[in-house]
Amino acid sequence: SRFVFSVAIDPGMTSLTLSDIFEARRTIAGMASDTPLVPSAHLSARAGGEFLLKLETTQPVGAFKLRGAVNAVFKLEDTTRGVTCCSTGNHGRGVAFAARARGIRAVICMSSLVPQTKIDGIKALGAEVRIVGRSQDEALAESLRLCAEEGLTEISPFDDPHVIAGQGTIGLEILERRPDIATLLVPLSGGGLAGGVALAAKTIKPSVRVVGISMDRGAAMHASLAAGRPVEVEEVASLADSLGGGIGLDNKLSFRLCRDHLDDVILVTEEDIYRALQTHYFEDRLVCEGASAVGAAALIAGRLGDLAGPVATIITGRNVDMAVFSAIMRGADVTLGDYRITGVPYAA
Repeated sequence: SRFVFSVAIDPGMTSLTLSDIFEARRTIAGMASDTPLVPSAHLSARAGGEFLLKLETTQPVGAFKLRGAVNAVFKLEDTTRGVTCCSTGNHGRGVAFAARARGIRAVICMSSLVPQTKIDGIKALGAEVRIVGRSQDEALAESLRLCAEEGLTEISPFDDPHVIAGQGTIGLEILERRPDIATLLVPLSGGGLAGGVALAAKTIKPSVRVVGISMDRGAAMHASLAAGRPVEVEEVASLADSLGGGIGLDNKLSFRLCRDHLDDVILVTEEDIYRALQTHYFEDRLVCEGASAVGAAALIAGRLGDLAGPVATIITGRNVDMAVFSAIMRGADVTLGDYRITGVPYAA
């Protein structure tokens, strides 16, 4: 479940630089929070050294996606027709929040795999929601249709330079607060978060190890990196639903950023994520999404290898399906499409 690839950094491969990330921080100030970085006593004991949690759960919309969405929406010059995006939930909430702040229309396109709680959260922010198909690629097709036929502007969840720069501000905050961080664990999906954080971290501190972590079912960026080019994968239900979806066969930025700046990619199972969610709740008193728990999952499952120096992971969001979350905390079985996780009560 582990994939290692060489890192050959070529600054000319991307139009993004550290200065773009600093500019993004100025743009999002006052709307997206500089979130806490706190130690986990339990996970630190497991790691044999400090294990820190970057709490993006404290953002106004409950997830890190607000950073990139605000930066992208507030960089737009023409907002007369409004904006659109495809989303597995949190990006749509961020775009809806930013669009409402600018007083413009927002249409969020989502697949039927998105939990109802995330759909309701987007509607509560005043955006229109369109459910299309069973994959993010189908939702993206609807978003692009709206751009072509109605003149809306698309805000990509991961392959937009302003979105990536916004997510990269997390890397700035972590290393400014703790320059001694040796390893960064970053949930990996379309690569906007991982690419932006890795660009910031590697530019500031080239020696830091940046590891992308995803689920082992439908991990599009992992499959693309292994193939050496963007590829399609089957999208399936997962506890880490925020990490689902493809990266786009015409991916322009996030694939290259992840290829050039990530040191490693590690996959975790649904069972690993289940246990990590329990650990964050019972030990750290955190309600968080499955995508937030993949860093802890990799640690608990023993997939990180030797860790030298402080480690930080990003707790990306709190917008959970509470029925599923409550079942996990009870140690009950959970069914994800045709996949069943056998429940286990938590034991430290």
